[in-house]
Amino acid sequence: MASLKEVRARIASINSTQQITKAMKMVSAAKLRRAQDNITQLRPYAQKLSQMLGTVSAGAETASESPYKQARPIDRVLLIVVTSDRGLCGAFNSNVVKAALALMDEKYSAQARSGNVEIMAIGKKGAEAFQRRGFKVNKNHVEAFTSLNFATVRAAAEEAMEGFANGRFDVVEVIYNEFRNAAVQILRTEQMLPIVATAAPGSTSASINYIFEPSEEEIVTELIPKTIKTQLYKAVLDSNASEHGARMTAMDKATDNAGELLKELKLVYNRTRQAAITTEILEIVGGAEALASA
Repeated sequence: MASLKEVRARIASINSTQQITKAMKMVSAAKLRRAQDNITQLRPYAQKLSQMLGTVSAGAETASESPYKQARPIDRVLLIVVTSDRGLCGAFNSNVVKAALALMDEKYSAQARSGNVEIMAIGKKGAEAFQRRGFKVNKNHVEAFTSLNFATVRAAAEEAMEGFANGRFDVVEVIYNEFRNAAVQILRTEQMLPIVATAAPGSTSASINYIFEPSEEEIVTELIPKTIKTQLYKAVLDSNASEHGARMTAMDKATDNAGELLKELKLVYNRTRQAAITTEILEIVGGAEALASA
């Protein structure tokens, strides 16, 4: 049985840990509110922009000539992996890494064996995980969450777009956590390039008569890059909100677990203390009897 001093030290240590997890939960809850507002405000715009691009480009001749729609045999792959900069958020980061590895095994196994899969890491944890596994990691945008804004993410999107247009990559996919609520994050894998034109549900390009102003070519040429950048920005904002939700949930569970452990340790402490007192009483009684019989 552990000594009273050891048990007291463990209780003090767990109390300290519980204070930290409570504080981290509160910080994540505050950050989650702001992050949730950001993604809920952007999501309708991003969805409508994507829907509009799909509907317009399905019937626009200019869209088919865009360098971002050119499908070709897949030899070189870019995976944009969106994780967090810090840990202590449960399986948030490991799930993204596992999803990326599973995608390579199922869809790009030949390219992975040839070393033609490059990782663009947004978030330090993803960069560290794939570097340990020996993958080629693009770390130009790894610190995007340090100052998260559209300009920061746009730079990452433009680099991927330039690489695809120049033939450096034949396909670009994004792996991230989509935010639903504080307790639920859904892993998403989306093809960013080449873009696939899809008409809006319930409509076809043939049934819609568009009037382009200033011109079809100018609108589609401007719309396609803007939509690609906005979709990546939405994915990063989704991941940011998901991270804070995952961390808040993880810290809440850690706080509860610390409370349960404290109950057990206090019970052990009381039993140990009671046993020590009983032993002292028995020693005193034994000594008194020895003196009386002397």
